[in-house]
Amino acid sequence: MPIVPSLKKALIGLSFPICLLVSACGGGSDEVGEFKNDWLGNEIKIEALHDPRVPGIVCHFTHFDRGFWDRLGKGNWFEDPSNASIDCQRSGDFIDLSRARKSKSGEKVFDQKQSLFFKHVSVRRIIDLENRAVLYVVYSNKPVDGSAKMSLSTVPLTAEEVAPFTER
Repeated sequence: MPIVPSLKKALIGLSFPICLLVSACGGGSDEVGEFKNDWLGNEIKIEALHDPRVPGIVCHFTHFDRGFWDRLGKGNWFEDPSNASIDCQRSGDFIDLSRARKSKSGEKVFDQKQSLFFKHVSVRRIIDLENRAVLYVVYSNKPVDGSAKMSLSTVPLTAEEVAPFTER
């Protein structure tokens, strides 16, 4: 029975790449929908993102998830396309900005891996008090070769929500 230890070693050797593949899928949001968009098993996924520092806003984020047959055919097993879209709206009566970072570069709210290493799709919040709005931008980033793929959503603020910051 020397085949059994060899099979066990092979399975253990395969478990590491499988774990890496699963970890590349990202997380941190609630999936609210998904549907296949071709015969290769590729899917469009829709996730609800609740801003952890700004209660009262929910964003719906869509992204592409490559299926097994597409990965097999194209040979790039560990990467999904960077295409994504976002739309955000008021989900409560009052938007509390007290814990949010107010700077021109904003603050990263969500980050999801799109490849085994380096490639990410991120969501950044920027608060525009002058125009009474909270902006959410979904974008693709890599350390060296950035991408121009992005989507923007704006949530309007009331005068009462902006007042604590303009009275300082």
